Amino acid sequence: MEHTEFKEQKEEQKVHREVRREHGSHSKSQKGGKATKALRQLYGASIVQIVLLVIIAFQLSNLGVVGTAGQAAGGDAPSAAAPSAPSAPPAPTVDMKAIVDDDAVKGNKDAPVTIVEFSDFECPFCARFYSQTLKQIESQYIKTGKVKLVFRDFPLGFHANAQKAAEAAECAGDQNKFWEMHDILFEKGVVGGVATFKKYAVDLGLNSASFNKCLDSGTHAAEVQKDLADGSAAGIQGTPGFVINGKVISGAQPFQVFQAAIEAELAQ
Repeated sequence: MEHTEFKEQKEEQKVHREVRREHGSHSKSQKGGKATKALRQLYGASIVQIVLLVIIAFQLSNLGVVGTAGQAAGGDAPSAAAPSAPSAPPAPTVDMKAIVDDDAVKGNKDAPVTIVEFSDFECPFCARFYSQTLKQIESQYIKTGKVKLVFRDFPLGFHANAQKAAEAAECAGDQNKFWEMHDILFEKGVVGGVATFKKYAVDLGLNSASFNKCLDSGTHAAEVQKDLADGSAAGIQGTPGFVINGKVISGAQPFQVFQAAIEAELAQ
């Protein structure tokens, strides 16, 4: 009996050892599977991060290109960097004789470079050109006899006081005070319309009766509209617009843009 019991105990111990061995192998297998799964998840996350970094870098690169192009196009902003002058200026596209009318001229009539400005006294960008750029062109090119400036009207339809402001400048021109009225309209503005323009005439010492009659009767209304039509025919689509020896420049560009265009013409 004892021998049989001992033999049964040995068999039972053997069974327990086999069970423990199988359980150990299964645990190791589970641990190995968990480790492999964690590595796969980590690897997948790394790939996702790399892809996201590549996408972000590509988008930043595109934004850099768009920003540069925007600055080059946005010459009417004072803070925008001025675009460099073209190495080979394009051939003239506008017939200067067709757009130089009997309008007010500033500078030597025989100057080698002619700038025709199409402007609107109610346009804030035109006022910006007047205050930030025109004075530099005057000091460096107009007063030195290299450039003459021809001012023509281009009153935009959605500016309620632009038409009569242009007429007011023309009426002042009848008394040889065009540029004085031009300056005060840009410096003090057009709010108040005709009543304001008549006050400006008094401030400038004009003959009020003659000025008021000119303005009220619309003496120069057709002339102003002719300027507008000529500008549109020349390709002017907004204000301010400029034609420099046949080449169109749009917007309140910084002085450097005009300087480059003028110098290119003087070099020919």
